[in-house]
Amino acid sequence: MKKMLLGCVAVLAMASATSVAHAEGCKVGIAMYTLGAPYFAAQVAAAEDQAKKAGCEVTTSDGQNDMAKQIADVEDMVAKGVNLLILNPRDPEGLVPTADAASKAGVKVVVMDSSISTKANVVTQVRSSNDMNGFMVGQWLANDTKGKDLKIILLSGDKGNEVGRDRRLGVLKGLAEGQLNNTGKTSFEIVGQGWGGWSNEGGLAAMEDLLTAHPDANVVLGENDSMVLGAMQALQASGKSDVLVLAAADGQKEALALIKEGKYGATGLNDPDLVARTAVDIGLKALKGELATDFPKLNLTTPDVITKDNVDKYYRADAVF
Repeated sequence: MKKMLLGCVAVLAMASATSVAHAEGCKVGIAMYTLGAPYFAAQVAAAEDQAKKAGCEVTTSDGQNDMAKQIADVEDMVAKGVNLLILNPRDPEGLVPTADAASKAGVKVVVMDSSISTKANVVTQVRSSNDMNGFMVGQWLANDTKGKDLKIILLSGDKGNEVGRDRRLGVLKGLAEGQLNNTGKTSFEIVGQGWGGWSNEGGLAAMEDLLTAHPDANVVLGENDSMVLGAMQALQASGKSDVLVLAAADGQKEALALIKEGKYGATGLNDPDLVARTAVDIGLKALKGELATDFPKLNLTTPDVITKDNVDKYYRADAVF
């Protein structure tokens, strides 16, 4: 796994998102499955900016978390003549026929952030390492709570979403490994799982229900920062100040500010700007025929766990996200 990850990171370095690959006559479609969380808004803004810097005409769409709408959005983009599609898919299997149809029509398809089945005919997939980010967060949690029995409320995004699955399982693997290394046993329990739809409001609603059912919980783990920030509102309203909160991924600036203050434990590095700009640059290189025939089908950004020890490296007050 480590060897594969390093290889993917090396490819990303070669296709740096900081240097725009200019392409003439390019029409770029950016099809998001949702814009319902700040992360996705920042991602589409970065992708659009990178494409426009290359002189491309850009069309964007919001699937509103509806797979049928996203499929229709992509079909409309292809009909209008886009030659590069940046796709953040709602469902890893459900978007395969749509991606394949776009590729068959001559469109270069690059998947970013969310995963798509390896059966899909796409140029590549660009995303952060959800499993490795989660693993590092889990190890941090084990070390920070050494010797303590953990009762964890888990806030998940959407049922069936592979990104959320990889993130939570990564954290749990890291936590189990860390506790075994520290004490020779595991001492955590997932007391309840709620579905927050990746949003602040969803995290708040799910946390209100779970906190009522599990008032003895001492850890809140979210699959992204937005849901955890919402959950913190429920904790504050209930007067609970002894609960450790953390996320498997994102690095949202509001969460990083709280990490600096010691009010938020940790989060995984998932930079929407880097993922989006890298996806666009790779797509533009594909349009120009500059990619090697053996270009990898999966490209991962470098993982990290953001804590109070290193938050200043990542925190930017003027960041979009």
